[in-house]
Amino acid sequence: MLRGRRVVLGVSGGVAAYKAAYLARRLVEAGAEVRAIMTPSSRHFIGPHTFTAITGTPAITDLFSGVSPHTELARWGEVIVIAPATAATIGRCANGISSNVLAATVLASDRPLVVAPAMHTEMWEHPATQRNIETLAADGVTIVGPGSGDLAGGDSGIGRLVEPEEIVAAVEHVLAAGRDLAGLSMIVTAGGTREPIDPVRYVGNHSSGKMGFAIAGAAARRGAAVTLVSTVPYLADEPGVDVVEVDTAGEMARAVWGRAAESDVVVMAAAVADFRPVNPADHKIKRSRDGIPTVEFEATEDVLAGVVAMEERPIVVGFAAEAGDLEDAERKAKDKGVDLLVANDIARPGSGFGSDTNEVTVIDADGSSESWELMPKDEVADKLLDRIRDLNA
Repeated sequence: MLRGRRVVLGVSGGVAAYKAAYLARRLVEAGAEVRAIMTPSSRHFIGPHTFTAITGTPAITDLFSGVSPHTELARWGEVIVIAPATAATIGRCANGISSNVLAATVLASDRPLVVAPAMHTEMWEHPATQRNIETLAADGVTIVGPGSGDLAGGDSGIGRLVEPEEIVAAVEHVLAAGRDLAGLSMIVTAGGTREPIDPVRYVGNHSSGKMGFAIAGAAARRGAAVTLVSTVPYLADEPGVDVVEVDTAGEMARAVWGRAAESDVVVMAAAVADFRPVNPADHKIKRSRDGIPTVEFEATEDVLAGVVAMEERPIVVGFAAEAGDLEDAERKAKDKGVDLLVANDIARPGSGFGSDTNEVTVIDADGSSESWELMPKDEVADKLLDRIRDLNA
């Protein structure tokens, strides 16, 4: 369950901080990638080198130790777990007070949060702490413990940090909860193909690959095994995404067709060229007194049609980038025989190539359609994956 998953481990100040080292070890042994964040007070109980040695990555101890360590970690992690979580740290997280690198990372993240409280009984039972715990729970935070037993200073009672194995189980449960695509194999294409005219020039388009990347990343986080066939380098390094780099429509066709029969879903988000030069030159075409050279074109492979034509085909989702009227997209959905067609008007503000948002119309095989308002491409990806999940049910 944890193999390849990315866990941010937050350590706040308290005697129980030594257990965080055991927790880091358990997470690493389970196959997780772990990065530790330490509050200033936690360093009175355990040193950062301990976590660096266990995780293989330097522990983050300072909000100013880089350009933006809190936002980088917030984007990197799939889950944040705070153990031990002191009353002060719980209060900061509940009230959005980003006064140290751990609290700032929590505030910058939209990923699941697991909190394992540890403090003296009187502090745990104080109304302020209970209000903060209730606030976190209402926000969807998973609270693990505290347990009862021996505390610091010879005291005993509720407030003891639960054992690392219980926290690992909570992390596994949280990560499993969103994996509704587990067991599904998916091909996603991204970027714009490049058809060579000569070794220097090519016929291409402005597709950035961002929509395909968003779909591939979201699908992997939800448990799918994803093959991303892309003309653009994929820098996210998502666990569960196997990247195949291509350039031309022909290369993309071979990569997709060779894998489609073993896949459950193919999402063709790439902008594939319709035409290519018939005889690309093997040298750079020079400016000449003879005038402008003539380039003859031929049709490229129709990657989408090739998948649809398979005898035992997967679920097929096509994309259509139009400029203006979407009537052609509705006709294309019927003619192509896809299960879903996602059409967008690239002429609309915020919906064109390279943008971080998209406004799309999703057309079903029966011709019915649903328009989605402008939203971040990550949200479009998750809504589309919901539709794919329902088709696969």
